[in-house]
Amino acid sequence: MFSIIVVPPGNDAPEAQLRLAPGESLGFGRTADGAGNRLAIPHPGVSRNAGTVTASATFWTLSNLSTGQTYVVENPEGAGEHIKVAPGRAEAPVPFEFARVVLPAEGELLTFDVWAPRHDYVSCGSDHPGAVTAPAFPLDRSKRYFLVLAALCEPRLRGEPYAVLPTTEQLMDRLRPAWPTVGRSAVQWNIDYLAVKLRLKQPPESADGGPRLNGKKESLVSLALRFDLVRESDLGVLGGRRERQGLNGQREAAR
Repeated sequence: MFSIIVVPPGNDAPEAQLRLAPGESLGFGRTADGAGNRLAIPHPGVSRNAGTVTASATFWTLSNLSTGQTYVVENPEGAGEHIKVAPGRAEAPVPFEFARVVLPAEGELLTFDVWAPRHDYVSCGSDHPGAVTAPAFPLDRSKRYFLVLAALCEPRLRGEPYAVLPTTEQLMDRLRPAWPTVGRSAVQWNIDYLAVKLRLKQPPESADGGPRLNGKKESLVSLALRFDLVRESDLGVLGGRRERQGLNGQREAAR
C-alpha cells in the first residue's frame, strides 16, 4: 500500500505519478539516471543529485543534498504556510497533507508536488466537569464583520499565497452578492472592529489607545490564516463566485 504520491513537474497525469510505500525513498535531480534518481527535473540550475523524498506512515521527509541552496516546502492550502530545508539537512519532516517543493534554479522557481496521507485526529470532546474553556478568537460567522474578513483572506486562500490584498473598492465589489448595500464606510468600520475584536489594537474608548496600527489589513489576514480563523470552506458565505476544485479533490481523484 503506497503512502505518498509524488507528482512530477508539469505532469499530473495518473500514469506519471510516483507512489511510495512507507519506508521507500525517491531521489530527484537534474536527470533520472545516475545517483539512483527516479524523478528528473531537467534544468541546469538543479544539482545532479538534488535531494530525496522518503515516505512514512503518516508524513514524509525531505533531504536537501545540494551544497548551497535552501529548498522551500509550501502548503498550497495554507495561504503562505511553508517550511525551509537548509542545504545538507537530512530527513526534514513535512507535516502538510498537500505540499509543493520549490527549488530555486538560476532565477526560476521549479516545483513538484507531494500528496501525503490524510491526517488522523483524536476526539477533542471532554467529559470533565467545570467551566467551559473560553474561545481564543470568538468570531460569529453570521455577522458582516466575518464577511469582510473572508473577503480579505480570499485571494490567499485560493492558492495565491503572495497575492496583494484587495482594496476597499475591490472588497465592496466582492461583498455585494451577500451584502447588496455595502459601502466604503461600512467596510472600513468592520476592518477597525475586527482589529479591536482580534486584539490587534486597543478600543477607541480605552485610556491608552496604543500606537497606530499600520498595515491593518495585512495584520488581520496574517492572524486569520495563521490560526485558521477563515478556511477555504468558509468562502461560500461570500456567494457570487464559483468555487474552484480543492486540492484534496484532485488528490482523491488520483487515488
